[in-house]
Order: sequence, then C-alpha cells, then structure tokens
Amino acid sequence: MTDNITDETQEHVCGDPNRTEVLRRTLNNEEIEGMTQIFKALSDPNRMKIAFLLQDQELCVCDIAVILGSSVATASHHLRQLRQMNITKSRKDGKHVFYSLKDHHIQTLITMTLEHHKERNDHE
Repeated sequence: MTDNITDETQEHVCGDPNRTEVLRRTLNNEEIEGMTQIFKALSDPNRMKIAFLLQDQELCVCDIAVILGSSVATASHHLRQLRQMNITKSRKDGKHVFYSLKDHHIQTLITMTLEHHKERNDHE
C-alpha cells in the first residue's frame, strides 16, 4: 500500500483545489482580526449589556453604572473599551458624557445575535 501523505497540509485530496485557493485568498487577516476584536469586546457580559442598553438611546455613565449595579469607574472602564473598539461613541453635555452605539451595524449585530440565541433555545 502506497501512502500519498507527504506533510501535514496534504493529508488527503478532496474538493476543488481551484475553488479552495480562491476562497483562501478572500481571507483578509486584518479584516478577520478586526471582526474578532469586535466579538471579543462584546464577549464580556457587562459590555454586552451596555451595548444592548444603548441600542435605541443615549445613556450617561451614571445611568449605566446604576443599571449594571457597578461603580461609575467600572462602567467607565467598559465604555472606554467599547469606544476604543468603535462600538460606541460619546457626546459631552456639560459635566455629563452620554454614550450611544457608533452605528446601525452594531445594533444589527446585537439584534441578530439575540434572534439566533432565541431560535436556538426554541429548538432545544
């Protein structure tokens, strides 16, 4: 019996090599890393709660802290991380800073994730 395996990347031949090469080229590592960072930012339950709360409204850091049951410093820390990842934006009004989602894409991502979660639970 002849073994055609020459290295770890050539375990077996299947599919269409031309198609897989075209698909491999579509993977932009910088874009993939950017998407990964968004999911990482939202993977923290408190940051997801904040993003969820900001879907249709602006909130100040004090309101967010009260809702989360956290300190203003903790809420500010989460908001800073979300702002650095371009998930939220801020607006200053006097002494208060109000936060909202950066754009509709994040709202769509949250909505779709929630719908997917509800669908999954309905099928179990």
